[in-house]
Parts: sequence; C-alpha cells; structure tokens
Amino acid sequence: MNSPRTALRKSHRGLARPDFDQIVLVLQGGGALGSYQSGVYQALEEANLEVDWIVGVSIGAINAALIAGTPPGNRIAKLRTFWDEVASQPWCTAWLAALPADVIGSRAIRAWLGHLSAVSAAAAGVRSMFSPRLLPAWLWPTGCDGAISLYDATPLKESLSRYVDFDRINAGSMRFSVGAVNIRTGNFGYFDTASHDIRLEHVLASAALPPMFAPVEVDGEFYWDGGVVSNTPLQWAVEAEPHRDSLVFQVDVWNTRGDYPSDLAETMTRQNEIQYASRTRAGSNAFRQMQRLKNTVSLALAELPSDVSDLPTIQRLHKQVDRKLFRIVQLIYHARPHLGATKDFAFSASNINEHWDTGYHDAVRTLRHPEALTRPELEVAEGVATFDVAIDGRL
Repeated sequence: MNSPRTALRKSHRGLARPDFDQIVLVLQGGGALGSYQSGVYQALEEANLEVDWIVGVSIGAINAALIAGTPPGNRIAKLRTFWDEVASQPWCTAWLAALPADVIGSRAIRAWLGHLSAVSAAAAGVRSMFSPRLLPAWLWPTGCDGAISLYDATPLKESLSRYVDFDRINAGSMRFSVGAVNIRTGNFGYFDTASHDIRLEHVLASAALPPMFAPVEVDGEFYWDGGVVSNTPLQWAVEAEPHRDSLVFQVDVWNTRGDYPSDLAETMTRQNEIQYASRTRAGSNAFRQMQRLKNTVSLALAELPSDVSDLPTIQRLHKQVDRKLFRIVQLIYHARPHLGATKDFAFSASNINEHWDTGYHDAVRTLRHPEALTRPELEVAEGVATFDVAIDGRL
C-alpha cells in the first residue's frame, strides 16, 4: 500500500530545526562512491540542519573528518576541494572530446570509461589517496607494510594533515566517531570524541581496508578498516550513550536491492552490494526489535507497586529501558546502469561529480517531504520510524 500523499515543501533551504534532541549523520564506506555523501551533506547544510554527531567508516570516516575538522560555512568548499583532487581523468581518454555528446554519454561508452578509470586507479593510484608500491608484496621483507598491502596510503595521510583541523574535532560541538577493527582481537570498536582524543591515525585506521592498505597503529594496537566487520555504523549512532531522541540521516552507498547478474562482473557487483549493505538491514531490524522490547518492559515497570519499583535492581532496569524516539532517514545510492563491479574504484571526474550530484538531489527530494523530519509516535511505531524517498516519496 502506498504511503499517504502529503504536501511538499517548495524548498529544502533554511528549514526549522526538527523536534529532536540531536541530528546524527551516519556515513558508510564505499571508496569513490563517497562523493555521494558529500552531496547529501551539501543539501543538509543548505537546509540549515546542523549535525550534532557524525559517525563514519572507511571513506565515511574521511568525509566525517573533513566535515567535523572544518569551520561551518567552509565545509562544502573543503569537501569539494578534496574530491576535486581525488578525481582523475585517464590520460588515454583525451581523444573522447572529439566525439559527439550522445556517443560519449552512451551506456556502453560510460561503462567502458568506468572500467578504464578503475584500471587507471589500480595501476597508477589515486591522487591524494594512495599510490602503488614499487615492488610486489612477495619481494618485501616479511612483516613490513609492503609485504601485507598493495598500496601506500601516504598521500591520504598528507591530504588529511592539510585539510583537517583535529583540534577543532576534539574541541568542537559536533561529536565525532569512526569505526575500526582491532587485528589482534578481531573486535570492532569506535574512536569517539566522547572517550578519545581524536588524531590522524584514528581516521587512517578506519580507512585501512586490507589488502589494499597496511594496518594503522593506534596506541600500540593495529587496526583495519571498520568495514571488515560492519560497513554501516548505524548501531553505534542509536545505541551509544547517552540516549537521546534522534533524527538520524543514514547515508548508504551500497544498495541491498539489485538485479540477477548476467556475467561474472555483475556477480562481483552483487556480492559487494550484499556484503557491504546487509548489515544495514540487520542492524535496523535488530534495533527496532530492541526498542519494542524496551517499550514493553518500560510499560511493565510502570505498573509495579512502589515498594518493588524502588528496589535497586528495578531502578537499574529503568535506566536501561529509557523510551527514546528515533527517525531514521535512509539515503541509499542507486547506481546508474553503466556502473559495474568497479564503481567503488572508478575515481574519474565524471563519476565523482555524478555521485555528488545524485547525493545532493536525493537529499533535496527527501527534505521536501515534511514527514521525513517528523517525530514518530511512540506507541504506534515503537518509537522508531524510517523514511526512504525511493519508497515513501513520490517526487
């Protein structure tokens, strides 16, 4: 059944602050697809929706650092500068300028250019992100970075050092969290300004995807990209203390839905999409079930006699079942038909700009729907409601 149609806002700009304690931005990992997240953030900033807490993994952690580590008003320009540096144009495509626009824009040519861009990134690296190692892994001494990774992430380290003010991240009003995996224990965790003094290595650790990049040492332990365990950091955003009524913008660059593959490349694409996006659905379902349980227990506790309710164990239980409201706005990148198995590794300028524009327009369409920012009803929806313009919207 289709959702009821409601009047649309004429503009997404300059919206009133929604009735929530905090606005949270959750950014998934996905390489070149990360420019989609920057487009989403541009629309949020234009809407005057100031983010109180930003949570990221992998490329989401990099975007989060660029946002939180830059003064308000300069963040879009900083994101644009970084992604313009990252964007590239394979040297052997200059002759395409002589072709008619309808030929260059055809699906076949766009798909070919995407694969060429990915091959170029794999062979020559990506400016401001990574460069290939001069020797193959088996020629490096055992245990060194070159023996356990394909690329050198020094360019990313240098670009983040230039563009991110870590003093601002630690002193700023925006809470900041990035996820990483401890290699020794296999445990997934977050570096969070609520408990950590965030440094450059925390962000690099969250983006150290094996076997592309070497692990990053943080305080004597070594870490890999958080996407190894969970590519979607929604759970941390909704479960970490303190609990507050929250409007959560969940920006996913991998889509669980897709077509049956017709060749090996499409098979690899669907594998990546399902692998990297599956935790989103599982996390959302688990969170909704937990909120339902909390609400049920909370109602039961309210019916206890006062002499029982005052018991220390019951008081501790009260603290665990606080009834908070969550509106989760899902912004999910729907890849164009010409993008295939290499879409997260195709750093061409045309792809980067297309991802950015798509994120911007998806967010604008979402923000034009007033129901996307409304508080859910506690009794009807267990205090958790989602909005996805692709499902709940019409324009």
